[in-house]
Amino acid sequence: MPQRLLPAALALIAGLGLGAAPALAAGPQLKSQAPGWYRLQLGDFEITALNDGTLDLPVDKLLQQPAPNTLRALQHAYLGVPLETSVNAYLINTGSKIVLVDTGTAGLFGPTAGRVLANLKASGYAPEQVDEVVITHMHGDHIGGAGAFPNATLRLDKRDADFWLAPEQVAKSDGAKAIAAVVKAYADTGRFKPFDGSTDGVEIVPGVKAFPAYGHTPGHSNYVAESKGQKMMFWGDLMHVAAVQFKEPAVTIQFDSDPKAAAPAREKAYAAAAQGGYYVAVAHVSFPGIGRLRVDGKGYDWLPVNYSANR
Repeated sequence: MPQRLLPAALALIAGLGLGAAPALAAGPQLKSQAPGWYRLQLGDFEITALNDGTLDLPVDKLLQQPAPNTLRALQHAYLGVPLETSVNAYLINTGSKIVLVDTGTAGLFGPTAGRVLANLKASGYAPEQVDEVVITHMHGDHIGGAGAFPNATLRLDKRDADFWLAPEQVAKSDGAKAIAAVVKAYADTGRFKPFDGSTDGVEIVPGVKAFPAYGHTPGHSNYVAESKGQKMMFWGDLMHVAAVQFKEPAVTIQFDSDPKAAAPAREKAYAAAAQGGYYVAVAHVSFPGIGRLRVDGKGYDWLPVNYSANR
């Protein structure tokens, strides 16, 4: 630049605010995530995964194996204890019916969970639209939010209802009393319809069936959605710690009512999913908790669904 033009150029830069400026303070960290929902197509059905939040679990104390084995498996996966564990629910829109598989915790487990309802709304649905609420089992992180769906019918295996609604069980905790009150509200309006589990499946709505997977609780159930040759199975609590139990399916957890039945139920479901190559949707695998299994030695590899912006 010619020397005679330099003063004018500097004046122009100053006028445009392009010179040195005082540093601004950094913006505050926001400490939050985007709404927790993920959607994909299953034949003619639309599946929406809903995140209820997470729970910190001392899995080294909960899993029924030596703690060093659990810690090694977690370290191998770059994880530690307590393990931040997803709580997921799933919405099935068949085109004519809307079915919610599990409902999250509501207010039963503290501030890090209880977000199913907010995420359902963020995903574009309203609780009044839900026709059927189907519960894999009556633990609070699966049925806790069931009271938010005023037009739905509540469905679950009669074995679970009979066990968890027995007076001696209800009397054990405030959480049990709250769950019993939710079920009573459905029953009082004729909307509580437990079913007798069948290995042939119990139809909830066309294309959605319940199948027994007893052991984790007396009436623990899986649900299956099928459309146009595509299939997804919703597992409930056949999985708690993916880094351990996919490699060692026989490992049970303290939450299992009957570990001797829970382990073979888990192993059967894993083997069937790997052989069939269909999707599974899992309550306690990192959100959205949807993927497939592939046999790897005596265990399984977990292959998460490939993210798609086009469902």
